[in-house]
Amino acid sequence: MLATARLDSTEMGVIGTRSELRARYGPPTTRSLRKQLDHLDVHCRRFIELSPMCVLATGSADSGLDATPRGGAPGFARVLDDRTLLLPDWPGNNRLDSFENLLACPQIGLLFLIPGVDETLRINGSGQIRDDDDLLDGFGEGRPATVLTVGVREAYLHCAKALMRSRLWDPALHVQRSELPTAGQIMRDHVGSAEPAEPQGEMVERYSKALYTEPQS
Repeated sequence: MLATARLDSTEMGVIGTRSELRARYGPPTTRSLRKQLDHLDVHCRRFIELSPMCVLATGSADSGLDATPRGGAPGFARVLDDRTLLLPDWPGNNRLDSFENLLACPQIGLLFLIPGVDETLRINGSGQIRDDDDLLDGFGEGRPATVLTVGVREAYLHCAKALMRSRLWDPALHVQRSELPTAGQIMRDHVGSAEPAEPQGEMVERYSKALYTEPQS
């Protein structure tokens, strides 16, 4: 039975060294190491071209770690060359957690997904926040506040097992939105507000009218 109490890191069973970890799992397979590239080849480019979403991971000593979704129409992330990606930054909530992390630590990780495809594309590298006019003007949806340039250090196709286990794209497993409280209700509870919760339909309509133009709560 899984313990419900907080686990003590000093208890037996905690793996705390690399040698203990490798003893449990063994060495990585040869193919998993050889598939790692230091650039974006034709297959990586095509994957990015078809992807409408990625997860952006950043971190810093002061702020900790963050993972945030970024998305748009397929190909929203642009390949500038075989070692450079461009991601427009559209209006959000202006917390800027990821970007403040990048100011302190430029290391960045990306996970690209394509609906219906169980493989994912992982990219690691370094990020710069840019506001050059020629970069800002290069996106058809409008003019983003900034553009994140990613210098690619590692790129590789991640195996399909996790998405196959989760059956992420299987419509039969899709959860109805009504299974959760509305976002307005959740937000009201999180901030401790006594104001009436915004209905889900109104929130979706409000967001839909300002996807590329206004900050959101």
